[in-house]
Amino acid sequence: MRGDLVVVSGTPGAGKSTVAGLLAAGAERPTVHLVTDQFFAAIRTGHIPPYLPEASQQNDVVVDAYVAAAATYARGGYDVVVDGVVGPYYVPRFRAAARNDGLVLSYVALRPALEETIARAQTRGPESLRDEGAITHMYGAFADLGPLEHHAIDTTDQSAVATAEVVRRGVAAGIYRLH
Repeated sequence: MRGDLVVVSGTPGAGKSTVAGLLAAGAERPTVHLVTDQFFAAIRTGHIPPYLPEASQQNDVVVDAYVAAAATYARGGYDVVVDGVVGPYYVPRFRAAARNDGLVLSYVALRPALEETIARAQTRGPESLRDEGAITHMYGAFADLGPLEHHAIDTTDQSAVATAEVVRRGVAAGIYRLH
């Protein structure tokens, strides 16, 4: 039995980690909470902040690594909640892995208003990205998701618990499934 992949995405401060953690902890089946930040943090020498243009090659390698890890867990029977800044430009990599392995893939972008996103980001710990300019720039990648727009959830006025429930129900109903 294969697991399902659920990608919970959005900018820093969108609530991804909290929501993904709630989804994984409240799951009915064996579930992995895959935090993509850990894949970036594993680069000890030569790390480039992933939001900088010169990080493109590094980001491609890291994305390939966490897509492969997510698919491996899912092939092993675990549902996987991927928690990361997975812009729509990286969705094809997840789609390819899901197709190759016969996995169900869902994608959800948490998108509170920019002001709320910045406020949330700036209350996080010092190890987190809190730079308003960087967050605003990254927010642009999620402002218009094009054909994936119906995968965005405005979480401005929602608690993390309420957002997790919306995501859980939407995934179960197939609303966020990618084909």
